[in-house]
Amino acid sequence: MLDTQTNRPELPPEIARRRTFAIISHPDAGKTTLTEKFLLYGGAIQMAGQVRAKGEARRTRSDFMQMEKDRGISVSASAMSFDFGTFRFNLVDTPGHSDFSEDTYRTLTAVDAAVMVIDGAKGVESQTQKLFEVCRLRDLPILTFCNKMDRESRDTFDIIDEIQENLAIDVTPASWPIGVGRDFLGTYDMLNDRLELMDRADRNVVAESVQIDGLDDPKLADHVPEHLLEQLREEVEMAKELLPALDPQAVLEGHMTPIWFGSAINSFGVKELMDGIGTYGPQPQVQNAEPRKIAPEEKKVAGFVFKVQANMDPKHRDRVAFVRMASGHFKRGMKLTHVRTKKPMAISNPVLFLASDRELAEEAWAGDIIGIPNHGQLRIGDTLTEGEALRVSGIPSFAPELLQGIRAGDPLKAKHLEKALMQFAEEGAAKVFKPMIGSGFIVGVVGQLQFEVLASRIEMEYGLPVRFEQSQFTSARWVHGERQAVENFADLNKQHISYDNDGDVVFLTRLQWDIDRVARDYPDVTLSATKEMMV
Repeated sequence: MLDTQTNRPELPPEIARRRTFAIISHPDAGKTTLTEKFLLYGGAIQMAGQVRAKGEARRTRSDFMQMEKDRGISVSASAMSFDFGTFRFNLVDTPGHSDFSEDTYRTLTAVDAAVMVIDGAKGVESQTQKLFEVCRLRDLPILTFCNKMDRESRDTFDIIDEIQENLAIDVTPASWPIGVGRDFLGTYDMLNDRLELMDRADRNVVAESVQIDGLDDPKLADHVPEHLLEQLREEVEMAKELLPALDPQAVLEGHMTPIWFGSAINSFGVKELMDGIGTYGPQPQVQNAEPRKIAPEEKKVAGFVFKVQANMDPKHRDRVAFVRMASGHFKRGMKLTHVRTKKPMAISNPVLFLASDRELAEEAWAGDIIGIPNHGQLRIGDTLTEGEALRVSGIPSFAPELLQGIRAGDPLKAKHLEKALMQFAEEGAAKVFKPMIGSGFIVGVVGQLQFEVLASRIEMEYGLPVRFEQSQFTSARWVHGERQAVENFADLNKQHISYDNDGDVVFLTRLQWDIDRVARDYPDVTLSATKEMMV
């Protein structure tokens, strides 16, 4: 297998076979369908729940929140593990909806590679571009899947050009489509020189594969009509001339992306993509941390929380912290140190996820993602180690762009509301600010849809109808500086000051002018739009 840094030691085989990746895309490019087909090939589910089928069958496995099932969108990121061939895939599904980009951003800190899904008819869309920028910041290797080739789609070269121009990354075709839309027959696998044919009749069968000997093989004529064969030969000839050949090292460094064509809903092209993830995707990588980096082959166990999901099971008030194992071989029942509080935690019931089915994880290796049920001790950004004081760095918390006041429909239930809000704040679903003056809370989110999700979850999970009210403030900034300076600043600007759920001082602003005024009048404090999620 390919190694990004040549001087890294060989990884133990159990760790080396793991591939941890996220799927990113614009809403509706087919990310959730692709996730399902991955599970189907991994033998994890027997029948893929068609995203648009009827009733219960349409409930997708990786969408578990009521709202996700109703609207057919993924709102929270979920993790799934399954075996494929000799590999162990850990797949993290991310919300494509831009209102939930922060959740996605945090998820990308926990994976080693990303699979970018593009709609063949629409090409690169705005959200794909944003998510791609995040991958670029972290130099994540990216593999691309061009979906919906069985519908009318754009010219193959156009799509490739658009990716190269908009995302400034080299693209190399791993497969080439034969016909588009109604004429779409399958693809020519350029890496293994074989023909992959799509079966339109049964959506859940694996495509048949015809081994050929180059594009001049007479066998081709038995499977592909004359005019499409001509076109295929011409296009592949051009692609080989114009586009770079696949360079595994460049893929691992994040400078090149191989692209596969297919149709997820017809289970077509998915297996080739999975083979590609196994062959070209990175093994578990070194994690950035303070005071030193954590290497996956270390004997001691370390892991960090990148997501907290509350109430996954509506019958119990449970909370699951999703932990990415960064090193070592974890066994159930181990005592790990919770670095932020310096307290030991016995991890007695860690779970592995298969969408909403969980099973107890007897063991986990570096690269795996496990869930640790807890009662609120674990927060996003926390690190668990075998005693060493390491802190994984680089998990951000963004300033919210929309602020609204929130009140309980029943004034007597204000206390319950406070509890519900604190829970969502720790989950990272929203920012909750308690103003210094006055009562009530101000909720901050990145996108409008999050308010709806919050209201529906508070009502469903806590039985509290709530209403949002316009707030006079438009944005929030964290206040950093010497403790005395921050306190003086807070005293002089009481009407603007509130505290977040960690107790940090937050300055609420109405206009850009407020921010400029602080920079001018209070040189000893700084306002920042992000805060690292660790204490």
